Amino acid sequence: MVVSNREPYSHEYEGRKIKCFKAIGGLVTALDSVLQSTGGTWIAYGSGDADKDVVDKNDIVRMPVNNPRYNLKRIWLTKEEENDFYYGYSNQALWPLCHIVYRQPLFNVSHYNTYLNVNKKFAAAVLDIAGKEKSFVWTQDYQMCLVAKFIKEANPGIITALFWHIPWPNPEVFRICPQKIEIMEGLLSNDLLGFHIHYHCHRFLEACEQEIEAKIQWEEMSVTYKGHTTLVRPFPISIDTQNVASQANLHFVKNEIDNLPDEIDPPYEILAVGVDRIDYTKGIVEKLYAIDRFLEKYPQYQGRFVFFQQGALSRLHIKYYKEYIDRIQALTEEINWKYRCGKWYPIVLNNRRTEYYRQLALYRAADICIVSSLHDGMNLVSKEFVASNTDFKGMLILSKFTGASRELKEAILINPYDIENFADSIKEAIELSQDEKTSRVKKMQETIEENNVYKWAGKFIENLAKL
Repeated sequence: MVVSNREPYSHEYEGRKIKCFKAIGGLVTALDSVLQSTGGTWIAYGSGDADKDVVDKNDIVRMPVNNPRYNLKRIWLTKEEENDFYYGYSNQALWPLCHIVYRQPLFNVSHYNTYLNVNKKFAAAVLDIAGKEKSFVWTQDYQMCLVAKFIKEANPGIITALFWHIPWPNPEVFRICPQKIEIMEGLLSNDLLGFHIHYHCHRFLEACEQEIEAKIQWEEMSVTYKGHTTLVRPFPISIDTQNVASQANLHFVKNEIDNLPDEIDPPYEILAVGVDRIDYTKGIVEKLYAIDRFLEKYPQYQGRFVFFQQGALSRLHIKYYKEYIDRIQALTEEINWKYRCGKWYPIVLNNRRTEYYRQLALYRAADICIVSSLHDGMNLVSKEFVASNTDFKGMLILSKFTGASRELKEAILINPYDIENFADSIKEAIELSQDEKTSRVKKMQETIEENNVYKWAGKFIENLAKL
């Protein structure tokens, strides 16, 4: 069983018709591929406005729609639960706590109490399916910190693991969390705890050493707390490389590539793309500053270069996210006004939800893909871009502050806070010779093919089997 807040697919009304959408993000990209191969059940919050209309009496629907391979069991939350659990404690406390982007967390005890109760609700859904049988439950991410604790209290025989998809903060940062002990006790109820990279594992072990009375085994990377041992391991998450590459070469993706010049309003010779959920950790504002500086510093690219930002809106109930979206919009308008000449302007924003095949078309058509996260656990957009780049047309510009930068070393690596160097890196990516580009992309493709999503899942399960 997989347990997460975000569902892999949502059903929503478009007029009177119900349409199924695949969620955007690293968690879904990775785990949907695994469950389609293994079968099983995915338990998640049903967020689509048509979700209740397609499930059976047990709140289950088979997914994916066109080729059902596993059960999606949906959990229903009230508006208050969604607000306090998701928009409150998860994304105004834990999210800024774990990302070093200098955004102060908001700790509200009412939000935490709802977070606790919603975690109990997810645990109850697991127990309804598992009963007293021995099962393997794989919970996902920072919204599910306490689920394993409630599962183990009811059925100690269930093997539980959690993969933490975002960075783990250093101990000095983590110690400000008023619920730090409860969070750590919940996480240490798991038999296996996974992070993207060694660095995050070490920071978690340091936090355990400083905050609780536990036995830390540094060599074997484990924590024994109240008689229970939790293994702590790095598992760099990845994608289904071959599947992405094959989808990127489908005829309707190629048709979409041909149609892009008509769909992107300003004319261009050089197309740069960004594909991000709109979030202050993704460095979208810094990306816009860098493009402004690039066009200012290298005016020969004015009238030739267009940047297309595909950005899924998220967390609009949080005031800071609304303000961030307004800031992106205002900055885009300012830069476009500054450089506009006839029909040409440099930046196009698209916040509409888009089909996955169109995202692949953007990757294929792009001369540059820019990933400028200020802090990111991994970032799978970078890997999807590399995998879909089957003709070696495009080059990746990648933030050093992503987990992916540890693997994709042939990308042009940037510090997104260094706007001057960032601007120079855009020029470097454009002017890279085709031979150099091909060589770099091939090496990155070999890396992600060798460490694909199945190897990620396999290593995780292999470590569990040793318990």
